[in-house]
This record gives sequence, structure tokens and C-alpha cells, in this order.
Amino acid sequence: MKTEVTPVATLRLDEFNMKRDTFRRAGLEAIDRGEVALLLLAGGMGTRLGYDGPKGTYPIEADKSIFACLFDNLREEIGDRSIPFFVMTSDKNDEATRAFFEEKNYFGYDPSQICFYRQEMAQATDFDGAPLYEDVNVPATSPNGNGGFFKSLIKAGYRKKLEGVRWLNVFGVDNVLAKIADPEFIGALICEGKHAGVKAVMKTGPDEKVGVVCARNGRPSVIDYTQMTEEMCNERDKDGNLVYAAGVTVNYLFDTSILLSTLNEGLPVHKVEKKIPYLSDIHGRPWRLGSEPGEHIEPTEPNGYKYEIMITDLIEDFPDFLPVEVEREKEFAPVKNLHGVDSVDSARELLKRNGK
Repeated sequence: MKTEVTPVATLRLDEFNMKRDTFRRAGLEAIDRGEVALLLLAGGMGTRLGYDGPKGTYPIEADKSIFACLFDNLREEIGDRSIPFFVMTSDKNDEATRAFFEEKNYFGYDPSQICFYRQEMAQATDFDGAPLYEDVNVPATSPNGNGGFFKSLIKAGYRKKLEGVRWLNVFGVDNVLAKIADPEFIGALICEGKHAGVKAVMKTGPDEKVGVVCARNGRPSVIDYTQMTEEMCNERDKDGNLVYAAGVTVNYLFDTSILLSTLNEGLPVHKVEKKIPYLSDIHGRPWRLGSEPGEHIEPTEPNGYKYEIMITDLIEDFPDFLPVEVEREKEFAPVKNLHGVDSVDSARELLKRNGK
């Protein structure tokens, strides 16, 4: 069947600002009723930043980690309230992440509300589909993608902790300006009668490389910039605005009843080309069971696939989806590189501009 991609309406800033007080009241009431929980996607390491440790522990300022920035942001939104705070780690960084939280006294948050769990892992392969190994009889694995956050949470035994929670705010560790448990965002979905949403920044131009909110065959979705045609990238409405313009940030809000109803449904698995460290045999080929081990190889170019499920595919299980426009310079400072665009440097500058 041919896929039909169509636009989805965004709650733009001017309309949002008109309703801001109403949204805030509704959001705070939901928080005070115990209907909101947080889930931090923190399974990554800081390797692209030249840092040997969990990404959230990276010192974005001399005396402040990325994790600390996020907890500061949380206090700005909900004050001294305490709500469930799930932290999804990975096999690669779980122990170090837990130790860092303990060392930092849980950033002043109630430790009984912080719940760690590990994301499921997936076997990496070479381009022919053969498994790679990081050591003798030790498969090379990686986190199975951010789309697995909820199944891993339930598998970790936290279903009871979700009782009474209607809204799960899922956010990434990258963005040091992320407003989390934002009452106005929560209230927008409640007042607009939606079941899921994302904070969105409007594209700066047709060529900006960001996934945008859309509908596929009538279902809410996100289309990657690599999948957009030139016509889609440049299409404009009667006012001259880009039609496909709501770029997603990793700051989502999901109705937990729908997440629970989709637990037994599978999501597409994406093959992602990556540089995967591996063990060679004595002939320099990837080690196989029964062969004689050679050296540990750190490839400089992609040499295989990691297998991931994506949070953007999960969106299609929802009956509706609301992109909510936010001010880019106030809420979007991703830390993906050491220097340049979306980097430590740019994040530090934006923190400074926002008085943080």
C-alpha cells in the first residue's frame, strides 16, 4: 500500500500564549493529583564528546553536569513537589550512573522517587548480518533504541509505580534546556483533548536536518529529513509558512493507558550503520565462535549495523498527536558534539543567555 504523508496542525506560540494561564492551572492540578511521571532516556555514553562516562555526567559547566541542569530545570517547573522519576540506563553505563546520582545526593531530589532500570540490548552485526563480538564469546551489543523505553520499564517491575499516573513525560539526556514536567505543556494536551504530544521547534528553513511531525495514512507520525522530498521540504501554506515545519525535540508526553495497551505490539526494527568495536581473529577478520582471537579493533568507518526501535514509530499507535511550539533559544540546547552545531560550546552559550 502506498504511504500518504500529510501535514499535522501545530499549536503555535501565539495561540499557546493566549491560553498559557489556563494550561498551567490544568497541568499543575494533574501534577498535584499524582497523574504525572518523568522518564529520562539516559542509556548513552559521552564518546562523541571525547568523554569516558555516561553522557549525563558530562560537566557542561565546571561544577555542573548535564544531569544537574535537568534537575535545575525540573525545580523551576514544579518547585519542591516530588513525582516519580524513572531513569533508563544501559548495560554500558548503569553502574556509573547510579553511583553518580548517589555521589551527588540525587541532586536534592527525593531518592525514593528515582527509579533506575536498564534498557534492553540488541546484538550488533557486520554488513552481512553475521554477529560481531567485543571479546571471546562476548557479543557486541548496544541499547535497542529509545522506542523500547516502556517495555523495558514494565519488564523491570515498575507497573505498580505507574498506578494513578496518566501522563509520562519522556525526554532525552541531550538537551540541557529541556523544560520537564512543564505544567503548561501537560495542560495543553489536557485542554486540547490529546493523548500524546511533543515540544517542537519550527524549522529555520527548508534544508534544516530535523525530523518533523506529520501523518502517515492518517496516523500521527514523524518523518525523518532524509525521507522528505524536495517538494515537501519547500511546501508552504497560504501565509508563506513551511507546511512541514514542526521539528521534534526529544521531549514527549504520552497517555500511559495507551502505552499499556500497546505492550504486546511490535515496532519496526531499524538497521543503523555504525562504527562498532569488535574482536578480530588472527587473520584480521571479525572473530567467530571457535576461531583463534586476534586484536580488538576500533573502526574509523561504519563497519556494521546496530538494531534499534524508535520512539517515533511508537507515536503511530496513538489516535492523535499534538506538536506544541516552543521558543528554540529558551528550550532547545542539544549536546551532540564537542564543538560546532548542537555542541557543548553552543549549549554553554545558550545556558548563559538564559541566565543559568
